[in-house]
Amino acid sequence: MFISGNYAIIYECVNVLSPRPVQDEDFLYESLQRAERGYSMRELLELLEHDARRPVGELASMLKLSEYEVEKNIKDLEKNKIILSYNTLINWEKFGDDTVTAIIEINLTPQREVGFDAIAERIYRFDEVRTVYLMSGSFDLLVIIEGKSLNDVANFVATRLATIEGVTATRSHFMLKPYKKDGVIINDEERDRRLVVSP
Repeated sequence: MFISGNYAIIYECVNVLSPRPVQDEDFLYESLQRAERGYSMRELLELLEHDARRPVGELASMLKLSEYEVEKNIKDLEKNKIILSYNTLINWEKFGDDTVTAIIEINLTPQREVGFDAIAERIYRFDEVRTVYLMSGSFDLLVIIEGKSLNDVANFVATRLATIEGVTATRSHFMLKPYKKDGVIINDEERDRRLVVSP
């Protein structure tokens, strides 16, 4: 295989610097392609994570790929469960919704052979549960739940979580006001001012 451009430069550098020069150009070319594709995938994921609504054409231009390649990469990432979902971050308080969010610390007794996983699965199957993490430290699971009122959340914890076999203790913390979530400032007045003065 004839290697040209940047690949040719890298090939020569590898052969000069390596104590065991690479003789198989096909192997090196394929390895470089895989590395480059992996880098493009990471860039694509970072762009989508920041703004999943970017048009494919814009993504292709930023990544210096064709629109076909971008669409194929996205489909591959979805198929392999690397991209799990596309979420919209909503300021429900501004919308007028009085949803209550709480963080629940849970202590568990691990089960034989399955550890914490079986109990965690029972918990994350509840519709009220938004997030579940296995933690180090003084408690085992961190659970984020949402309800319509403080009473709803308290009742859910008392009747649904605390009664699960293996749960030994729960501690509830109610969120009073969000300032930043998933990298987004909730009320970014400075950003709003910049948008107003932008031409």
